[in-house]
Amino acid sequence: MSTSTEPVVVEAAGALVWRVRLSRLQVALVHRPRYHDWSWPKGKLDPGESAVGAAIREVAEETGHEVVLGIPLPGLEYRISDGRTKRVHYWAAQVAGRRDATALRARPPVPRASRTEIDQVRWWDVETAVHRLTNKDDRLPLDALVQAYEKGRLDTRAVVIARHGSARRRAGWTGSELDRPLTREGERQASALVPVLSAFGVSRLATSEWARCRSTITPYSIATTTTPQVLAMLTEAEHERSPARVASAVVELLRSSGDSVLCTHRPVLPTVVDVLAQHARRAVADQLPAHDPFLHPGQLLVAHVAQTTKGPRVVAAETHRPPAE
Repeated sequence: MSTSTEPVVVEAAGALVWRVRLSRLQVALVHRPRYHDWSWPKGKLDPGESAVGAAIREVAEETGHEVVLGIPLPGLEYRISDGRTKRVHYWAAQVAGRRDATALRARPPVPRASRTEIDQVRWWDVETAVHRLTNKDDRLPLDALVQAYEKGRLDTRAVVIARHGSARRRAGWTGSELDRPLTREGERQASALVPVLSAFGVSRLATSEWARCRSTITPYSIATTTTPQVLAMLTEAEHERSPARVASAVVELLRSSGDSVLCTHRPVLPTVVDVLAQHARRAVADQLPAHDPFLHPGQLLVAHVAQTTKGPRVVAAETHRPPAE
């Protein structure tokens, strides 16, 4: 029986790991001998863990593959044996390659699940996988994955927009805007971004030169031994002088082939979001933040970008506010 100290909703996360072989879309399923079923790799969030962090950890435990997350897929919600509700978040994912080596440095080692938990991992063509899945509801994220593949929206790169963590108040700071620092809460927020940025394979870091942005990126920079690109144009002052330079920087990230993060300030975000909307499908543009403050301190906006014959297109977007311990 559940008690008052137990959460009403049990949060879990996983991924549909996909690849293309001989022009055929394939996905990885796991077999759980305890339940005699075939399903997607997934599991419950650990205390203080983000959903994306849990997704890559569970995939690594159950399949042995380090993955990079792509577009979000429809999740599932159902009752479990103790009467509570279980909510499972899913993403598309690909096995990490050489270009993802930077992001993998930020991840701790993950032990494989025991043979009593997972005794088989198999790749199947999607036409076969749909029949192998034991739970019919598991077909919902698979249908979305196949649809995205058929429309050229599955193979994506991430452009992550970060608002810096909570900073010291202007009224109580005697220094300049250049060096106004994060608060302790802001430092915790910065550390909490590390597993989320790693989950989306971020290898390129761009940040405003003001200290509160540079400090927000520092934990990930250290974890990945990556030197951030410090851009004066991303400060509040330079943005006020020339929003077009900020817009150009965002377009350049959209056109790049790697996964990136851009850290900036609240007054700069309207320009950034406007550029994303101009490059987005109508349905995605309508889902982007539209009102001040656009993002909260330490929050991320992940734009999933597909390279098309007409240029980069934002085919999906999601926001994350990682839990800060």
